[in-house]
Amino acid sequence: MRLFISPASPFVRKCRIVIREKGLTGRVEEVVADPYADDPDLLKANPIAQIPALIDDQGRAWADSPLICQWLDFQGSGPRLVPDGEARWDVLRRESAADGVLELGVKWLLELRRPETERSAHWMNRWREGILRGLDAIEARSPAPEPFDLGVISLGCALTWLDFRHPGFDWKTGRPKLVALQAALETRPSFVETTPR
Repeated sequence: MRLFISPASPFVRKCRIVIREKGLTGRVEEVVADPYADDPDLLKANPIAQIPALIDDQGRAWADSPLICQWLDFQGSGPRLVPDGEARWDVLRRESAADGVLELGVKWLLELRRPETERSAHWMNRWREGILRGLDAIEARSPAPEPFDLGVISLGCALTWLDFRHPGFDWKTGRPKLVALQAALETRPSFVETTPR
């Protein structure tokens, strides 16, 4: 299998963590690809040039981190990261909330990369406020590192990515449960090995 990655992407990091947690490192080759350069191999895996993208052993293409992570969950060993039954929906809700925060953070980052005269202060403020509201809602649900699942992985990736890409952004004040969650997760080998760079 081949996973197309960018080492700084939080969505890629989710997949890389799942690969390590599920014992799949020997089966998945991680291939660095530039989604902005229209890498031909990446375009075969995902015609819209977004990462992560995965080509499985049968040559099938998989795109979008929630789908890739759930598929990988069935390929590897160890406890399921997305359980069956009612618990499944709680995990997917946490993952969706974390991904929503990340999507706003990415929009904000891309806006910051535009020339200063072309940036929209209105949209950047709206995205920052959305991130804070999202984190408040997650904090209110008492996030914890156990049980360890895809929702928890997604939250950890989102929080560390915010620190990485928006270092002056204070999301930690008033959110002690999220701060504790991030600190606990970032000591796990799968998180240490995939620290964004």
